[in-house]
Amino acid sequence: MSHCGGILGCVPSLLIYKLMGPRGRFTAQESLEALNFTLPPTIAAVVLNILALVFSFFNPSLGSVFAILALVIWVLLTVFSVVAAIRVNRGQPYRYRWNLRYFK
Repeated sequence: MSHCGGILGCVPSLLIYKLMGPRGRFTAQESLEALNFTLPPTIAAVVLNILALVFSFFNPSLGSVFAILALVIWVLLTVFSVVAAIRVNRGQPYRYRWNLRYFK
């Protein structure tokens, strides 16, 4: 569920890590991996959406560019999260290739 939650950003994986992590090592490991992966894109998408909103008043075309970039981030986050969720559902641990791993 942590990896599937990546569709909504980093909040689901954070909640699962805090609430369900103590139940088992595999759950804690995978929810922490999902949290580390989803945190930077979530922050970037939020910032881009705020910029899109602000710039839509002054320069609508620039606001559209920021909105499209936020959409691209969300689509990539969704694709990588679903791939990870399918792999973990098979009982295999999953490591994202491009993960900064802030929390350990």
